[in-house]
Amino acid sequence: MRTGIGVRRAALKKPMAVLLAFMAALLLPCVARAQNNSVVVLHLDDTIQPISADYLKRGLARAAELHAGAVLIEMNTPGGLLDSMRDMVADILASPAPVIVYVAPAGSRAGSAGFFIMESADIAAMAPGTEAGAAHPVVEVGQISDTMKEKILNDALAFLRSYVSVRGRNVDAAQEAVTHSKSYTADEALQLKLIDLVAPNESTLLDELDGRTVKRFNGATEVLHTKNAQLVTVDENTREAIMDRLMDPNLAVLILMAGALLIYLEFNHPGTIVPGALGTLLVLLALFSLNLLPVRYTSLALIAGALVLIVLEAKFPSHGILALTGTAALILGTLTLVAGPIPQMRVQLATAVSVGLAFGLITTLLVRLAWRARQNKVLNGPEALVGEVGIAQQEIAPQGQILVHGELWLAQAATPIGTGERVRVRAVDGLTLVVEPLASPQHAGGEGLRESVSH
Repeated sequence: MRTGIGVRRAALKKPMAVLLAFMAALLLPCVARAQNNSVVVLHLDDTIQPISADYLKRGLARAAELHAGAVLIEMNTPGGLLDSMRDMVADILASPAPVIVYVAPAGSRAGSAGFFIMESADIAAMAPGTEAGAAHPVVEVGQISDTMKEKILNDALAFLRSYVSVRGRNVDAAQEAVTHSKSYTADEALQLKLIDLVAPNESTLLDELDGRTVKRFNGATEVLHTKNAQLVTVDENTREAIMDRLMDPNLAVLILMAGALLIYLEFNHPGTIVPGALGTLLVLLALFSLNLLPVRYTSLALIAGALVLIVLEAKFPSHGILALTGTAALILGTLTLVAGPIPQMRVQLATAVSVGLAFGLITTLLVRLAWRARQNKVLNGPEALVGEVGIAQQEIAPQGQILVHGELWLAQAATPIGTGERVRVRAVDGLTLVVEPLASPQHAGGEGLRESVSH
């Protein structure tokens, strides 16, 4: 009985196996098309920094979700931060889909960190009129010894060799771009086997790559199917777009100074809320972006010292010496604030000078006005009328009414004062003003004598 059941089960398994094999045969072409008939396109047209690294990681993850046949990275960059470059290279080497780095359009470049990224791709391509190289590591933070510089250089070379040799490209020429900062045109890079091909545009590149077999970094081989491929473009999201703009140190410095001035206005006019809230937001945004950049802490100390000098100018007038010294320190601190490896990631001289002069001048004036206002005694009520001039509305002997600042006040005087005469308020006694004639009796007599003579 058990034997019969086993036979029947075996008989059922065979049709099921045939059915599953038939369904798999039908589905495999669809999966292959899903994997090979789409190309995810990314655009790296900026400096290499944490935001661009996040964008690349998100694009590669999108390609993995779509089972894309390849990822095309169109690149134009002057370079950037070493740590971000290492993260991007690691993501490219681990990408499930083959990665094509294409330096385009004409006039673009893969400089410094961009050269490392280009060489890490499964396929490296350039458009005519582009260049790549000048990849010597630059360290701007502080003074370092020659030994440390040599260590950084050797580390960069070892990192480059670790994947250039696997990709089958010219290791010696690649190292020349690092050790001697050499740059190569598209044709030179092709002749030296630093790239795989030169293509004038994106469509030509994909057509020429169709059917090519690439060796992945893990040793596996894969055939590219890129002709007439469906292009899926991954753009920057809102967060990446905003933060990418804030990664410009010049903009970060402008936002920081503007936020500081708004916060200062809030302190001088408590309760206005809007300047304080907006200033706090701007300062936080600037600090967030500067935190992602290589900042010199000595420059931050210099900026703080500059603010102290400007405040001291208001308290201890030095004929502008303290203010000028503080402004000069502010300009120097701003100029050296960001230790970027390339000029595009440093504060420009024009920005430092304009921001330093404007902030120094505005802060000096505001602090001085605020200090003087605090030193002056604020009077309210009748005490504010002391020293003011009024007109007697009736004879004051010894009391009567006077008009001061459009208001009628009860006044008293030690000597009689006639109606219409001008008086000066000398003191306040409760709600009564103590006044005296504006002109002395001798002066008044002289005027009367001259008047009678003229008549």
